This record gives sequence, C-alpha cells and structure tokens, in this order.
Amino acid sequence: MKALFINGSPRKNWTTFKMLDSAMKGAAEAGAETEIIHLYDYNVVGCKSCFACKLKNAKTNGVCAIRDDLRPLLEKAHAADVIVLGSPVYFSYPTGMLRSFMERLMFPINSYNPKIDENGNVQSSLLGKFVPTAMIYTMGVPGEEMAAAGHYPEIFGQNARFLESLFGYTETLCSYASYQFNDYSKYDVMEGTQEYRAKYRDEQLPKDLEAAFDLGRRLVQKAKER
Repeated sequence: MKALFINGSPRKNWTTFKMLDSAMKGAAEAGAETEIIHLYDYNVVGCKSCFACKLKNAKTNGVCAIRDDLRPLLEKAHAADVIVLGSPVYFSYPTGMLRSFMERLMFPINSYNPKIDENGNVQSSLLGKFVPTAMIYTMGVPGEEMAAAGHYPEIFGQNARFLESLFGYTETLCSYASYQFNDYSKYDVMEGTQEYRAKYRDEQLPKDLEAAFDLGRRLVQKAKER
C-alpha cells in the first residue's frame, strides 16, 4: 500500500507541508508506505497539447510523453494506492507547479472515448483502478471570507469533480488564515493581520493538522477496503 503526497508549495516547512506531513503520519499509521514530493525541486512544465497520450495503439496512450523531471514522478503517481495533493492558494487557484502536475497526471488518463458500464455510469478514466485522493488547500483568506466568495467553492469543486471522475474518490480539506511571513511589520499588509493569523495558528491550526491526520488514515483505509 503506497501513499504519495505532492507538495505544490515553494516552501518545505510552512503550513502546506505541515498539513501534508500530518496526513502522511495518518496514512503511515493505517499501514501505508508514504513518500512526499516537493514539486519545486523539479523542472516542471504543463501539458504541451501534443496529444501523444491519445494516439491509438501507441505506447504513450494514457501516459504523458514529455520526457522531463516530471516523468518519473508521474510513474510514481500511477503506481500509488493513495494520492494527496497540497497547495497554497494563489489568486484563487493552486500554484502553477501543482496545476502543471495535475494537467500531466490527469489529462492522459482522461478518455476521449468514455465507456458506459452496466449501471449506466460513464467510465472516463483509463487508470483502471480505484485510488482515493484528496486536495489540501492552505490560504491567507479567513474561512468566513472563503465561504462567502462563490468562486472559491466553485474552483475547488471543479478540481474535486475531476479527481473523483478519474480516480474514483476524493476529499477536500482547507486550512485558512495561514502565515505568509515571520514579521508582518516588514510588509505592506493591513494592520492587525499578524495578530489575527497568530491567533488562528495557535487555536485552529492544531485542529486542522488533526483533521489532516485523520484524512490520511481514512484514505488508506478506503484503499484497503477496495
């Protein structure tokens, strides 16, 4: 049982990593072999629209044909039993690095010729197996602002719909009001920002980390059940 964790943050020890690390510990407790990949350590590009992954009777059918640093990471993702993606939110979206990874992981296994099973369900994935997945988002936006802004749930929901359709199951976990700097007095931000986020970090972040731990454990258990 292998659980793969993808860090789409340029930082290796801030909130996104802490959430992923906690989820890894939960997965390990459930019996999985875990590994984390820091995408910013690699030379990554997004989909080039070559469509080699859609060529009939080709070795590249269903897999990304671009030969770069990302190729071995995609092979690990294809072999994983659980996949957890983590990213800070930049302008409402995951980082460009994580988006590039998602494009090249998900587009090749998305069939342009989906099948209909005996229950009438559309089978759009070429992966051929059930892989519980999750998206972990960290953001500076307070939770109440995120919920009130309709575009955040829509964007996160769209990512979840694609993950579920291609891998069979997904969950979304958010951590809000995350720290961006150690000393907010050095940056052009609203007064009181550091105090608000320090309070969240001290009171809510431990609960978020516990939720991430439970998430990792739960995904491995779901994979074992199948």
